[in-house]
Amino acid sequence: MTSLTRVTGVRVFDGEQLLPDRMDVTFGTGGILAVDPAGSAVGGEPTTDIDGGGATLLPGLIDAHIHLHGRDTLQQLAAFGVTTGLDMATWPVDKVAALRDIAGRDGLADLRSPGLPAIGPAGHHAHFVPAEAVVTSATEAARFVDARIAEAVDYIKIVAEAPGDGGPDLPALTALVDAAHEHTKKVFAHTATPGAFAMALDAGADILTHIPLGPPLDAATVSRMADNNTIAIPTLTLMDGIASARGVAHAFAGSRESVAALHSAGVNVLAGTDANAEPGAPAQVAHGTSMHRELEMLVAAGLTPTEALRAATGRIADLLDLPDRGRIRPGLRSDLLLVGGDPTTAITATRDIRAVFIAGTPVHRALGDAAHRSDSSTPSAEPSSRVVQVPE
Repeated sequence: MTSLTRVTGVRVFDGEQLLPDRMDVTFGTGGILAVDPAGSAVGGEPTTDIDGGGATLLPGLIDAHIHLHGRDTLQQLAAFGVTTGLDMATWPVDKVAALRDIAGRDGLADLRSPGLPAIGPAGHHAHFVPAEAVVTSATEAARFVDARIAEAVDYIKIVAEAPGDGGPDLPALTALVDAAHEHTKKVFAHTATPGAFAMALDAGADILTHIPLGPPLDAATVSRMADNNTIAIPTLTLMDGIASARGVAHAFAGSRESVAALHSAGVNVLAGTDANAEPGAPAQVAHGTSMHRELEMLVAAGLTPTEALRAATGRIADLLDLPDRGRIRPGLRSDLLLVGGDPTTAITATRDIRAVFIAGTPVHRALGDAAHRSDSSTPSAEPSSRVVQVPE
Protein backbone atom coordinates (compact mmCIF):
# COMPACT_ATOMS: atom_id res chain seq x y z
CA MET A 1 0.00 0.00 0.00
CA THR A 2 1.40 3.40 -1.01
CA SER A 3 1.90 5.80 1.86
CA LEU A 4 0.26 9.20 1.64
CA THR A 5 1.46 12.54 2.99
CA ARG A 6 -0.67 14.81 5.17
CA VAL A 7 0.25 18.36 6.14
CA THR A 8 -1.66 19.14 9.31
CA GLY A 9 -2.93 22.41 10.75
CA VAL A 10 -1.58 24.45 7.86
CA ARG A 11 -2.64 27.72 6.30
CA VAL A 12 -3.72 27.04 2.72
CA PHE A 13 -3.46 29.46 -0.17
CA ASP A 14 -5.57 27.53 -2.66
CA GLY A 15 -4.48 29.40 -5.79
CA GLU A 16 -7.09 32.10 -5.37
CA GLN A 17 -7.24 33.02 -1.70
CA LEU A 18 -6.02 32.14 1.77
CA LEU A 19 -8.59 29.80 3.28
CA PRO A 20 -10.01 31.18 6.54
CA ASP A 21 -9.29 28.11 8.69
CA ARG A 22 -6.31 25.87 9.30
CA MET A 23 -6.53 22.73 7.19
CA ASP A 24 -5.18 19.20 6.85
CA VAL A 25 -4.17 18.47 3.26
CA THR A 26 -3.71 14.82 2.23
CA PHE A 27 -2.05 13.85 -1.03
CA GLY A 28 -0.07 11.18 -2.81
CA THR A 29 1.51 10.50 -6.16
CA GLY A 30 -1.95 10.25 -7.70
CA GLY A 31 -2.97 13.77 -6.70
CA ILE A 32 -4.55 15.76 -3.90
CA LEU A 33 -7.00 13.56 -2.01
CA ALA A 34 -8.52 15.81 0.64
CA VAL A 35 -8.50 19.34 2.01
CA ASP A 36 -10.18 19.09 5.42
CA PRO A 37 -10.56 21.34 8.45
CA ALA A 38 -7.65 20.72 10.79
CA GLY A 39 -8.16 17.71 13.02
CA SER A 40 -11.10 16.27 11.10
CA ALA A 41 -9.17 13.77 8.95
CA VAL A 42 -9.51 10.24 10.28
CA GLY A 43 -8.39 6.72 9.33
CA GLY A 44 -7.62 5.72 5.80
CA GLU A 45 -4.33 4.69 4.29
CA PRO A 46 -1.01 5.06 6.15
CA THR A 47 0.22 8.64 6.09
CA THR A 48 3.37 10.58 6.81
CA ASP A 49 2.26 13.60 8.82
CA ILE A 50 3.98 16.98 8.62
CA ASP A 51 3.22 19.62 11.24
CA GLY A 52 2.07 22.66 9.30
CA GLY A 53 1.79 24.97 12.28
CA GLY A 54 3.19 28.39 11.38
CA ALA A 55 3.49 27.54 7.68
CA THR A 56 1.50 28.06 4.50
CA LEU A 57 0.85 25.49 1.79
CA LEU A 58 0.70 26.84 -1.76
CA PRO A 59 0.20 25.26 -5.15
CA GLY A 60 3.55 24.73 -6.84
CA LEU A 61 4.62 27.92 -8.60
CA ILE A 62 4.40 28.19 -12.39
CA ASP A 63 7.02 30.28 -14.20
CA ALA A 64 5.43 31.53 -17.42
CA HIS A 65 8.74 32.28 -19.18
CA ILE A 66 11.84 30.10 -18.92
CA HIS A 67 14.49 28.66 -21.22
CA LEU A 68 15.42 25.00 -20.96
CA HIS A 69 19.01 23.81 -20.91
CA GLY A 70 18.64 20.24 -19.73
CA ARG A 71 17.75 18.12 -16.73
CA ASP A 72 19.53 20.61 -14.48
CA THR A 73 17.00 23.27 -15.44
CA LEU A 74 14.15 21.10 -14.20
CA GLN A 75 16.04 20.27 -11.01
CA GLN A 76 16.80 23.88 -10.19
CA LEU A 77 13.24 25.03 -10.84
CA ALA A 78 11.91 22.30 -8.55
CA ALA A 79 14.37 23.16 -5.77
CA PHE A 80 12.77 26.59 -5.49
CA GLY A 81 9.15 25.45 -5.60
CA VAL A 82 8.65 26.15 -9.31
CA THR A 83 6.92 22.93 -10.27
CA THR A 84 6.03 23.88 -13.86
CA GLY A 85 8.03 25.95 -16.33
CA LEU A 86 6.74 27.34 -19.62
CA ASP A 87 9.65 27.15 -22.02
CA MET A 88 9.89 29.83 -24.68
CA ALA A 89 12.27 28.24 -27.22
CA THR A 90 14.01 24.89 -27.34
CA TRP A 91 15.21 22.85 -30.31
CA PRO A 92 15.79 20.40 -31.89
CA VAL A 93 12.60 18.45 -31.40
CA ASP A 94 14.49 15.42 -30.03
CA LYS A 95 15.83 17.51 -27.16
CA VAL A 96 12.34 18.71 -26.23
CA ALA A 97 11.00 15.15 -26.42
CA ALA A 98 13.76 13.85 -24.15
CA LEU A 99 13.04 16.52 -21.55
CA ARG A 100 9.30 15.87 -21.73
CA ASP A 101 9.98 12.21 -20.93
CA ILE A 102 11.53 13.07 -17.56
CA ALA A 103 9.62 16.24 -16.63
CA GLY A 104 6.96 16.38 -13.96
CA ARG A 105 8.00 13.33 -11.95
CA ASP A 106 10.82 12.01 -9.77
CA GLY A 107 11.28 15.44 -8.25
CA LEU A 108 11.72 17.30 -11.56
CA ALA A 109 9.65 20.29 -12.63
CA ASP A 110 7.09 19.74 -15.38
CA LEU A 111 7.33 21.71 -18.61
CA ARG A 112 5.43 23.04 -21.60
CA SER A 113 7.19 24.17 -24.80
CA PRO A 114 6.64 25.76 -28.22
CA GLY A 115 9.73 24.10 -29.66
CA LEU A 116 11.26 26.38 -32.26
CA PRO A 117 10.20 30.06 -32.22
CA ALA A 118 9.26 32.00 -35.36
CA ILE A 119 11.74 34.78 -36.16
CA GLY A 120 12.54 37.28 -38.90
CA PRO A 121 15.42 37.18 -41.39
CA ALA A 122 17.73 39.72 -39.77
CA GLY A 123 16.75 40.37 -36.16
CA HIS A 124 18.88 39.58 -33.12
CA HIS A 125 17.52 36.02 -32.88
CA ALA A 126 18.56 35.24 -36.47
CA HIS A 127 22.16 34.95 -35.21
CA PHE A 128 21.50 31.79 -33.19
CA VAL A 129 18.09 30.34 -34.15
CA PRO A 130 18.01 27.86 -37.09
CA ALA A 131 17.09 29.18 -40.53
CA GLU A 132 13.94 27.03 -40.61
CA ALA A 133 12.50 29.40 -38.01
CA VAL A 134 12.56 32.40 -40.38
CA VAL A 135 9.08 33.49 -41.50
CA THR A 136 8.61 36.25 -44.08
CA SER A 137 5.20 35.51 -45.64
CA ALA A 138 1.76 34.07 -44.97
CA THR A 139 2.70 30.88 -46.82
CA GLU A 140 5.80 30.41 -44.67
CA ALA A 141 3.73 31.20 -41.56
CA ALA A 142 1.26 28.40 -42.30
CA ARG A 143 4.11 25.99 -43.03
CA PHE A 144 5.91 26.94 -39.81
CA VAL A 145 2.83 26.46 -37.63
CA ASP A 146 1.96 23.16 -39.32
CA ALA A 147 5.46 21.89 -38.55
CA ARG A 148 5.18 22.85 -34.90
CA ILE A 149 1.75 21.23 -34.60
CA ALA A 150 3.23 18.02 -36.02
CA GLU A 151 5.76 18.18 -33.17
CA ALA A 152 2.92 18.38 -30.61
CA VAL A 153 3.92 21.76 -29.21
CA ASP A 154 1.85 23.34 -26.48
CA TYR A 155 1.69 26.86 -27.97
CA ILE A 156 3.39 28.98 -30.65
CA LYS A 157 6.16 31.45 -29.89
CA ILE A 158 6.86 34.40 -32.18
CA VAL A 159 9.65 36.96 -31.94
CA ALA A 160 8.45 40.46 -32.74
CA GLU A 161 10.92 43.22 -33.54
CA ALA A 162 10.38 46.91 -34.11
CA PRO A 163 9.65 47.78 -37.77
CA GLY A 164 12.92 47.77 -39.70
CA ASP A 165 14.80 45.72 -37.09
CA GLY A 166 14.76 42.48 -39.08
CA GLY A 167 11.85 40.64 -37.52
CA PRO A 168 8.76 39.32 -39.30
CA ASP A 169 6.71 42.18 -40.73
CA LEU A 170 3.15 42.77 -39.57
CA PRO A 171 1.48 40.63 -42.29
CA ALA A 172 3.79 37.71 -41.43
CA LEU A 173 3.18 38.11 -37.71
CA THR A 174 -0.57 38.28 -38.27
CA ALA A 175 -0.44 35.17 -40.46
CA LEU A 176 1.43 33.31 -37.72
CA VAL A 177 -1.19 34.27 -35.15
CA ASP A 178 -4.05 33.33 -37.46
CA ALA A 179 -2.50 29.96 -38.30
CA ALA A 180 -1.91 29.19 -34.63
CA HIS A 181 -5.48 30.10 -33.75
CA GLU A 182 -6.76 27.80 -36.49
CA HIS A 183 -5.09 25.02 -34.52
CA THR A 184 -6.48 26.42 -31.22
CA LYS A 185 -2.99 27.27 -30.00
CA LYS A 186 -2.20 30.41 -28.05
CA VAL A 187 0.57 32.70 -29.27
CA PHE A 188 3.32 34.07 -27.03
CA ALA A 189 5.12 37.07 -28.50
CA HIS A 190 8.59 38.31 -27.54
CA THR A 191 8.11 42.09 -27.20
CA ALA A 192 11.24 43.64 -25.71
CA THR A 193 10.94 47.08 -27.37
CA PRO A 194 8.05 49.54 -27.77
CA GLY A 195 7.90 48.93 -31.53
CA ALA A 196 7.81 45.15 -31.07
CA PHE A 197 5.16 45.48 -28.39
CA ALA A 198 2.93 47.51 -30.71
CA MET A 199 3.41 45.10 -33.64
CA ALA A 200 2.56 42.03 -31.58
CA LEU A 201 -0.56 43.75 -30.26
CA ASP A 202 -1.55 44.70 -33.82
CA ALA A 203 -1.01 41.09 -34.94
CA GLY A 204 -3.38 39.78 -32.27
CA ALA A 205 -0.92 37.77 -30.16
CA ASP A 206 -2.51 36.35 -27.01
CA ILE A 207 0.38 36.86 -24.60
CA LEU A 208 3.05 39.57 -24.73
CA THR A 209 6.25 38.70 -22.90
CA HIS A 210 8.56 41.46 -21.62
CA ILE A 211 7.65 45.05 -20.77
CA PRO A 212 9.91 47.48 -22.66
CA LEU A 213 12.39 49.60 -20.75
CA GLY A 214 12.06 53.36 -20.88
CA PRO A 215 8.91 55.50 -20.93
CA PRO A 216 5.84 53.66 -19.64
CA LEU A 217 3.24 52.33 -22.06
CA ASP A 218 0.83 55.03 -23.23
CA ALA A 219 -2.79 55.00 -22.12
CA ALA A 220 -4.08 53.93 -25.55
CA THR A 221 -1.86 50.83 -25.56
CA VAL A 222 -2.91 49.92 -22.04
CA SER A 223 -6.56 50.27 -23.03
CA ARG A 224 -6.06 48.06 -26.09
CA MET A 225 -4.46 45.39 -23.94
CA ALA A 226 -7.47 45.43 -21.64
CA ASP A 227 -10.06 45.57 -24.42
CA ASN A 228 -8.42 42.67 -26.30
CA ASN A 229 -7.94 40.53 -23.17
CA THR A 230 -4.24 40.37 -24.03
CA ILE A 231 -2.12 38.82 -21.29
CA ALA A 232 1.11 40.44 -20.06
CA ILE A 233 4.15 38.57 -18.76
CA PRO A 234 6.45 41.47 -17.82
CA THR A 235 9.61 39.48 -16.85
CA LEU A 236 10.57 42.30 -14.52
CA THR A 237 13.56 40.37 -13.20
CA LEU A 238 15.06 40.22 -16.69
CA MET A 239 14.26 43.84 -17.54
CA ASP A 240 15.83 45.03 -14.30
CA GLY A 241 18.92 42.94 -15.09
CA ILE A 242 19.20 44.42 -18.58
CA ALA A 243 18.79 47.97 -17.28
CA SER A 244 21.47 47.41 -14.65
CA ALA A 245 23.88 45.82 -17.13
CA ARG A 246 23.49 48.75 -19.51
CA GLY A 247 23.86 51.34 -16.77
CA VAL A 248 20.35 52.71 -17.34
CA ALA A 249 18.70 51.65 -14.11
CA HIS A 250 16.32 54.61 -14.39
CA ALA A 251 14.78 53.02 -17.48
CA PHE A 252 13.43 50.18 -15.37
CA ALA A 253 11.16 52.60 -13.54
CA GLY A 254 9.16 52.94 -16.76
CA SER A 255 8.69 49.17 -16.98
CA ARG A 256 7.39 49.05 -13.43
CA GLU A 257 5.01 51.94 -14.15
CA SER A 258 3.76 50.03 -17.21
CA VAL A 259 2.95 47.00 -15.07
CA ALA A 260 1.12 49.18 -12.57
CA ALA A 261 -0.95 50.75 -15.36
CA LEU A 262 -1.77 47.39 -16.94
CA HIS A 263 -2.81 45.94 -13.61
CA SER A 264 -4.96 48.96 -12.78
CA ALA A 265 -6.69 48.62 -16.17
CA GLY A 266 -7.61 45.00 -15.47
CA VAL A 267 -5.04 43.36 -17.73
CA ASN A 268 -4.02 39.90 -16.56
CA VAL A 269 -0.39 40.19 -15.47
CA LEU A 270 1.29 36.81 -14.97
CA ALA A 271 4.58 35.84 -13.35
CA GLY A 272 7.43 34.89 -15.65
CA THR A 273 11.14 35.47 -15.26
CA ASP A 274 12.90 34.64 -18.57
CA ALA A 275 15.20 32.40 -16.55
CA ASN A 276 18.14 31.48 -18.76
CA ALA A 277 21.81 30.60 -18.73
CA GLU A 278 22.51 31.62 -22.33
CA PRO A 279 26.00 32.97 -23.06
CA GLY A 280 25.60 36.41 -24.56
CA ALA A 281 22.04 36.90 -23.29
CA PRO A 282 21.19 40.54 -22.40
CA ALA A 283 21.00 39.33 -18.79
CA GLN A 284 21.22 35.87 -17.30
CA VAL A 285 18.46 35.02 -14.82
CA ALA A 286 18.79 32.08 -12.42
CA HIS A 287 16.17 29.36 -12.71
CA GLY A 288 13.92 28.94 -9.71
CA THR A 289 15.21 31.54 -7.30
CA SER A 290 14.28 34.32 -9.76
CA MET A 291 10.59 33.50 -9.39
CA HIS A 292 10.67 34.70 -5.80
CA ARG A 293 12.24 37.96 -6.90
CA GLU A 294 9.66 38.30 -9.69
CA LEU A 295 6.85 37.99 -7.15
CA GLU A 296 8.45 40.68 -5.02
CA MET A 297 8.81 42.96 -8.05
CA LEU A 298 5.17 42.46 -9.02
CA VAL A 299 4.18 43.54 -5.51
CA ALA A 300 6.47 46.56 -5.80
CA ALA A 301 4.68 47.39 -9.07
CA GLY A 302 1.28 47.51 -7.37
CA LEU A 303 -0.08 43.97 -7.10
CA THR A 304 -1.04 42.80 -3.64
CA PRO A 305 0.79 39.73 -2.34
CA THR A 306 -2.34 37.66 -2.96
CA GLU A 307 -2.58 38.94 -6.54
CA ALA A 308 1.08 38.15 -7.13
CA LEU A 309 0.58 34.60 -5.84
CA ARG A 310 -2.41 34.17 -8.15
CA ALA A 311 -0.21 35.35 -11.01
CA ALA A 312 2.08 32.37 -10.38
CA THR A 313 -0.56 29.75 -9.52
CA GLY A 314 -4.31 29.77 -10.17
CA ARG A 315 -4.41 32.64 -12.65
CA ILE A 316 -1.70 31.12 -14.86
CA ALA A 317 -3.43 27.76 -14.73
CA ASP A 318 -6.75 29.33 -15.74
CA LEU A 319 -5.39 31.43 -18.59
CA LEU A 320 -2.66 29.22 -20.02
CA ASP A 321 -4.49 25.91 -20.32
CA LEU A 322 -3.17 24.10 -17.23
CA PRO A 323 -6.41 22.87 -15.64
CA ASP A 324 -4.84 20.13 -13.51
CA ARG A 325 -2.59 22.38 -11.41
CA GLY A 326 -2.22 25.85 -9.90
CA ARG A 327 -4.77 25.18 -7.15
CA ILE A 328 -5.07 23.10 -4.00
CA ARG A 329 -8.19 21.11 -4.63
CA PRO A 330 -9.03 17.38 -4.46
CA GLY A 331 -8.38 15.68 -7.78
CA LEU A 332 -5.65 18.04 -8.98
CA ARG A 333 -1.92 17.30 -9.26
CA SER A 334 -0.10 17.25 -5.97
CA ASP A 335 2.42 19.94 -6.96
CA LEU A 336 2.82 21.77 -3.66
CA LEU A 337 5.06 24.28 -1.91
CA LEU A 338 5.27 24.59 1.88
CA VAL A 339 6.72 27.87 3.17
CA GLY A 340 7.21 29.45 6.57
CA GLY A 341 5.01 32.39 7.47
CA ASP A 342 2.19 33.89 5.42
CA PRO A 343 3.09 35.08 1.91
CA THR A 344 -0.34 36.69 1.48
CA THR A 345 0.79 39.35 3.94
CA ALA A 346 4.57 39.33 3.25
CA ILE A 347 5.49 38.06 -0.21
CA THR A 348 9.10 37.41 0.89
CA ALA A 349 7.78 34.44 2.88
CA THR A 350 7.85 32.38 -0.34
CA ARG A 351 11.64 32.28 0.06
CA ASP A 352 11.36 30.41 3.37
CA ILE A 353 10.88 27.06 1.64
CA ARG A 354 10.22 24.07 3.89
CA ALA A 355 9.22 21.40 1.39
CA VAL A 356 8.37 20.96 -2.28
CA PHE A 357 6.37 18.13 -3.80
CA ILE A 358 5.99 17.32 -7.48
CA ALA A 359 3.24 14.83 -8.26
CA GLY A 360 3.32 13.95 -4.56
CA THR A 361 7.05 13.15 -4.49
CA PRO A 362 9.31 15.18 -2.16
CA VAL A 363 11.93 17.23 -3.98
CA HIS A 364 15.55 17.00 -2.88
CA ARG A 365 16.41 20.61 -2.12
CA ALA A 366 20.19 20.65 -1.58
CA LEU A 367 20.62 22.67 -4.78
CA GLY A 368 18.03 25.20 -3.69
CA ASP A 369 19.45 25.57 -0.19
CA ALA A 370 22.92 26.28 -1.57
CA ALA A 371 21.58 28.82 -4.05
CA HIS A 372 19.53 30.55 -1.36
CA ARG A 373 22.66 30.96 0.74
CA SER A 374 24.49 32.54 -2.20
CA ASP A 375 21.59 34.74 -3.34
CA SER A 376 21.87 38.12 -1.67
CA SER A 377 19.56 40.01 -4.02
CA THR A 378 16.68 39.87 -1.55
CA PRO A 379 16.83 38.74 2.08
CA SER A 380 14.91 35.58 2.86
CA ALA A 381 12.34 35.40 5.62
CA GLU A 382 13.41 34.32 9.08
CA PRO A 383 13.07 30.57 9.47
CA SER A 384 10.49 29.02 11.75
CA SER A 385 11.28 26.04 13.95
CA ARG A 386 7.71 24.79 14.18
CA VAL A 387 7.57 22.76 10.97
CA VAL A 388 9.00 19.31 10.48
CA GLN A 389 11.04 19.19 7.27
CA VAL A 390 10.21 16.34 4.93
CA PRO A 391 13.12 13.86 4.85
CA GLU A 392 15.11 14.32 1.61
